Amino acid sequence: MTSSAPQATVAPATTPTHRSWPQTTADFLRSQAGHAAILGFAGAIMITFGGFGAGSVRREDPLLEAMHLSWLRFGHGQILSTAIVWIGVISMIAAWVRLGRGTLAGDVALRQLRLIVPIWTAPLLLAVPMFSRDAYSYLAQGALLRDGFDPYAVGPVVNPGILLDNVSNVWTTTTAPYGPVFLLLGQGITALTGDNVIAGTMLLRLTMLPGLALMIWAVPHLARHLGGNPAIALWLAVLNPLVLVHLIGGVHNEMLMVGLMTAGIALVLERRHLAGIGLVAIAVAIKATAGAALPFMVWIWMLHEKERAEAQGRTPASPLALFAKTAGAGVAVFVVIFAAASMVAGVGLGWMTALSGSNKIINWLSLPTILAHVVTVGTSWFADLRLGEILAITRPICAAALVAIVLTVWWKFKNTERDAILGILIVLVAIVILSPAALPWYYSWPVAIAAGFALSTRTLMVLVGLSTWLMLVFQPDGSIGLYTFPHVALATFAAVVAAVSLRTIDPLHLRASRPSPEVPSSGLRRVAASPGVE
Repeated sequence: MTSSAPQATVAPATTPTHRSWPQTTADFLRSQAGHAAILGFAGAIMITFGGFGAGSVRREDPLLEAMHLSWLRFGHGQILSTAIVWIGVISMIAAWVRLGRGTLAGDVALRQLRLIVPIWTAPLLLAVPMFSRDAYSYLAQGALLRDGFDPYAVGPVVNPGILLDNVSNVWTTTTAPYGPVFLLLGQGITALTGDNVIAGTMLLRLTMLPGLALMIWAVPHLARHLGGNPAIALWLAVLNPLVLVHLIGGVHNEMLMVGLMTAGIALVLERRHLAGIGLVAIAVAIKATAGAALPFMVWIWMLHEKERAEAQGRTPASPLALFAKTAGAGVAVFVVIFAAASMVAGVGLGWMTALSGSNKIINWLSLPTILAHVVTVGTSWFADLRLGEILAITRPICAAALVAIVLTVWWKFKNTERDAILGILIVLVAIVILSPAALPWYYSWPVAIAAGFALSTRTLMVLVGLSTWLMLVFQPDGSIGLYTFPHVALATFAAVVAAVSLRTIDPLHLRASRPSPEVPSSGLRRVAASPGVE
């Protein structure tokens, strides 16, 4: 995901002295960044309002009926609601791309982007769960722990009630695949809100905000360490509609996991090793994926120990001794945190076996499923093979490949800090692609790490196109649009336009009266790796 193209890795530059950044709110709102912020804010409002009819609403919603808005869920009302949501999504994507173009040209500063994050996030805090019903599963699993059940042994189906009524049918019998810290959060929320779905969803969403705050702090720090531009990193990893709409609007625990993981990595890079490993351990106790970072953090710690010994005029310890010291301390911190969380929650390690529950998800976003579909279709004229039979073969093969990749990358990417972070990125991408199932918001994991590198404009365009496509291939109610050709075709068209728009204003030449200028390449060279744009 990094590139050595001429515009990719450039010499750090200072902030141009002739520019004067907006000093007041009024100045900001009159700027190009301000216009984009307003457009994105309007888009978030439309997503929130349209979601009352087209989002992942409760199966029975007396609040909408009391507000006389239940008509939004049916017939023409639902069509109108769906249209409003999609207009809002496209508006947010357009605003995001416009901000990206301005950031690449040096017209948008890091502090402006930090201001826009809460502006775009605020309306989504009031939305129903968007593009997913997972929030209802989170609440039902928290209620299991609250009511004395073991969420790692039984599914929500054993605890009938309003919370169960809103869980997707496929997950009612599935045990919780999340760590003990997240179960404790769910238990605390449902203890406060009872079976009030609205209050529970709102409080659950608020618990995600610390993860967003950690990303706002950590992602620019990663960029400064890795040679990227902090402003571009924040724009790509945090303001990305795929992140805000899915992780905040969709109420996904990835928000907490990614925030803790990136903050932990940033702390380790700043030589606060135990604190960094502690944060990542908490992230693992929310969702296991964060554990991909831990082995590489050991390499970074070893490098720092070696550098410190050399700076003090001492002969560094042998690699084996350094590994034993750093890995041993890291494992101790992890075990203490994880064991304490498990003890407080009163659960064991059953969540690890529950990770296989994702096998129920079948879509084109994972390589095992793609291969199974290709084999099934390709052999249909001479063999009657079922998709499930082929998945039983492709999934173990891809799992074995994933293990091989993880071990190989961990061993090879250990010589520098940058190597280690690149190793984390490669492993996260491999997990998303090779796991039995993948969902659009899973891509927020690697994007948060990739954003810290100095990426070429072409690579950024690819990431913009991918983020846009992933944002558009699911329906607002959480259903999959990947098996509807017109839906995929429109999403692909929009993704290409968004990608090209990062470099070219009006790529469709809709403004026939004047030429469509491109972002000056000099502007890209000036700021692409500037660590000082604040």
